[in-house]
Amino acid sequence: MSEDIKQMMTQIGERARAASKKLGFAPSDAKEKALLAAADACWARRNEIIAANEKDMEFGRDKGLSPAMMDRLMLDEDRVKGMCDGLRAVAVQEDPVGQVTEEWDRPSGLHIKRVRTPLGVIGVIYESRPNVTADAGALCLKAGNAVILRGGSESFHSTGVIHSCLQDGLRAAGLPEDAIQRIPTRDRAAVSEMLTMTDHVDVIVPRGGKGLVGLVQREARVPVFAHLEGIVHIYIDKDADAEKTARVVMNAKTRRTGICGAAECLLIHEGAKELGQKIIDDLIAAGVEVRAGEGLEGSVSATDDDWGKEYLDSIIAAKLVADVDGAIEHINRYSSSHTDAIMTENDDTAARFFTRLDSAILMRNASTQFADGAEFGMGAEIGIATGKMHARGPVGAMQLTSFKYLVEGDGTTRA
Repeated sequence: MSEDIKQMMTQIGERARAASKKLGFAPSDAKEKALLAAADACWARRNEIIAANEKDMEFGRDKGLSPAMMDRLMLDEDRVKGMCDGLRAVAVQEDPVGQVTEEWDRPSGLHIKRVRTPLGVIGVIYESRPNVTADAGALCLKAGNAVILRGGSESFHSTGVIHSCLQDGLRAAGLPEDAIQRIPTRDRAAVSEMLTMTDHVDVIVPRGGKGLVGLVQREARVPVFAHLEGIVHIYIDKDADAEKTARVVMNAKTRRTGICGAAECLLIHEGAKELGQKIIDDLIAAGVEVRAGEGLEGSVSATDDDWGKEYLDSIIAAKLVADVDGAIEHINRYSSSHTDAIMTENDDTAARFFTRLDSAILMRNASTQFADGAEFGMGAEIGIATGKMHARGPVGAMQLTSFKYLVEGDGTTRA
């Protein structure tokens, strides 16, 4: 690693730490004003954002990105509007900082409160999707954290303009511009350096494919909120409603194939084989390649490599199982603990599915594409945490806080 990169990252970290000290007690109305102003700036500069994105799209085409990855990278006016809507939604949410989560009195005379407090400095490393720049910046700021953003090389130009809009918002609200910083280089050495900056960064959030997350988990000396790949299953039970199931599965696979909530594997109860085959036929007619297991007719035959696979493309695996326990056994073996769903009208079967699986998100009779912080009412998300420590599932502003105890006495002493 060059000394220039190391020095640059040290300076970014020092500035972020200093900014975090001010953000920890920043007024709620200042944070709200910053995010609303950032949303206005993004919309006013939308043509600039889209022009920058076209440079990134050209870079992606030259790099040979898949259609699904190109879809993740692309910004048009509707997507910029969605990004602005997300900023505004986070802006008007209740400020989590300072919230009292519990309080109690002790026989000793002490009164104890547990209150939410910022984590400090968060490093976010992400691929392809430039809108993560706005989502991560907004959520970290709302929770009183400084953030260091490192977008993927393919979204370099888009993230640059979006970051500039976020800084417009910080200036408008009189908050430190160092609260939201962006690593201004494609050099991967900067990522390696950030992963070891234990004096300056409190937690790393990787948002991307298995390769990125694996790299971060191997090399990080800073704590990590893991966002693993979305190996998402839908189990079609024998008591599934045919019309609901057809609608949900089609949406879960085809609405956007390149997001982590897209369905990647269908598990079909032997008693629902006819319905399952019809849905497979519908998927094939919609342009989806179905890799079918024994007893099902798909585009091609499935192999062992198709179980536990995140395609992020117009591809899905399909398999017959004996019953809900067979589905649970398959999911326990191959799931990434992200999102798994059941289609059934049987309450007992749904309860068994929910109880015996431990994915971060479990759904019934709903598209897995709802596995998204905005759809959970969080305004946006910084990722879907698949681990079990601190944060799990969609990570919104509240999940980007820790807590501290405030203890009050009245000259109280311990015997």
